[in-house]
Amino acid sequence: MSSEIPLSGAQHPQVEEESSKSTSKKAAKKEAAKQEKLRRQQERELATATYSISAEDDNDPLAANYGYVPLTDLQSKEEVNIRKWTEVGALVEQLKDQHVLIRARAQTIRPVSKNIAFVVVREKGLTVQCVVTAQPDVVSRQMVKFVASLSRESIVNVEGVVSVPNDPIRSTTQQQVEVKVRKLYCINKALPTLPINIEDAARSETEIERALQAGEQLVRVNQDTRLNYRVLDMRTPANQGIFRIQSQVGNIFRQFLLSEGFVEIHTPKLIAGSSEGGASVFKLDYKGKPACLAQSPQLHKQMAICGDFGRVFEIGPVFRAEDSYTHRHLCEFTGLDVEMEIKNHYSEVMDMVDRLFVTMFDALNENCNKELEAVGRQYPFEPLKYLRQTLRLRFEEGIQMLKDAGVEIDPYDDLNTEAERKLGQLVLEKYGTEFYILHRYPLAVRPFYTMPCYDDVKYSNSFDVFIRGEEIISGAQRVHLPDFLTERAQACDIDVSTISTYLDSFSYFHLPHNHGLSFLDCSKRSGDISSIVKFETLDTYLSVVPVMELLVGYFFLGSTNLHKQTCYNALSFITDEVEIFACRPG
Repeated sequence: MSSEIPLSGAQHPQVEEESSKSTSKKAAKKEAAKQEKLRRQQERELATATYSISAEDDNDPLAANYGYVPLTDLQSKEEVNIRKWTEVGALVEQLKDQHVLIRARAQTIRPVSKNIAFVVVREKGLTVQCVVTAQPDVVSRQMVKFVASLSRESIVNVEGVVSVPNDPIRSTTQQQVEVKVRKLYCINKALPTLPINIEDAARSETEIERALQAGEQLVRVNQDTRLNYRVLDMRTPANQGIFRIQSQVGNIFRQFLLSEGFVEIHTPKLIAGSSEGGASVFKLDYKGKPACLAQSPQLHKQMAICGDFGRVFEIGPVFRAEDSYTHRHLCEFTGLDVEMEIKNHYSEVMDMVDRLFVTMFDALNENCNKELEAVGRQYPFEPLKYLRQTLRLRFEEGIQMLKDAGVEIDPYDDLNTEAERKLGQLVLEKYGTEFYILHRYPLAVRPFYTMPCYDDVKYSNSFDVFIRGEEIISGAQRVHLPDFLTERAQACDIDVSTISTYLDSFSYFHLPHNHGLSFLDCSKRSGDISSIVKFETLDTYLSVVPVMELLVGYFFLGSTNLHKQTCYNALSFITDEVEIFACRPG
């Protein structure tokens, strides 16, 4: 329904009626929301009343060892809390027979009898089995009953002794240990029924398809359901792993560049005009003047190089009003951007990219084993194949490999998506790597400000970086001499009056430098985590592909489902509705 209402004069009767209906609908919706909130509150109270165990009525002498913790007791009354907490991920065989205190979610609760119950608790995607066994003067039957009455996803404090079982517990991440419970307190009870079952949300497509073939019916949690209840979906081990791997990517990126003499800068995100050209910009009004969200920090990075910073990088948000609907196009993502001075040759930039990525791949393999395993259980992937010294191919060599494989291609044209993927397959078969650099692109397919090769002006000092058949970075040496830059613009039929400000900036004697490299954080590919990292040229007017997710995604596998999941992780912290499902104190 769409009706325009005059600013003055009598309204049309139909407009008044429609307006009245609209108001009535809003009031009804508001009342319904109020009633729903009241219903949930009553449901919580009823659940607590139904499952509460009155230890005093049962005359349980061990009543102090379990129960619900009142709010007044939840907060420490001491300035310093001397109790030492142990994280689930730190529970290992070396802690055998030691007392531990953990806080986690009750993921599964399995009462076996009146005397024993098993509880698998989860913290940060990691799980351990807790055993509650009735024993004289230690654990009462009432305590076992209390534990069995808890709802899944409730937050519990568990005190117990670390034990090593005879056989590994395959259903948990901490397979070599379990906790013999001595005390257990519920500090926040979850609703008996949640809109998403975490176990369902953590299933792989392979598991679901296998069950269907066997005639079984498993719940498949669809994308819209995941996004509507995002706070629950983020609790799955795979999502926990994806976010933590993304965090590692940013940390490795920063530490590596700082060690290489780069300076971290922070550029404006609310600017007066487009920072990259084209129409993919979010426009807005700022106090009566036009403004937009920055598409990239490319111009400010160049200014930093001209200001004698030498080497700069930035980790920050990037905004693109993209029309395309692919895993390589996101409206908002985190950019990891680099700009550096070139001393002698553009190969210096390729050297930097080589060391950065190999360092990143090594660090992820070394430090993120548990996260990679968690992601792999839901989104299976093959380990990335890469060399200690990254393969570098000239564009002419890549073209020849494609021709030898029967691909018809113009030697002076850019590679299309199919050609890129085919070349990736050929490189893997011949060189045993899925990560390589293709350089010396034809000058005609690069922006006007790209430096031509000194020995053959048909080619340029430029390169692309590929992972598993997809380009994740573009880089090149820029033309830094103002007269030559103007000449190149005119040769490309560009009206120099439209870029006069840009050209004038080079009159202040710019250092030779590279096309900005840009990592874009968007989680998209992984088997689809393939979305985590991508280097992209910020100095071109071409669209930038999401990177941080690209790196993660391509690093794993590039599977479609994982790619999508990484994108969801990047975009979906906030949904239409916000609901609280047994939150931790914080």
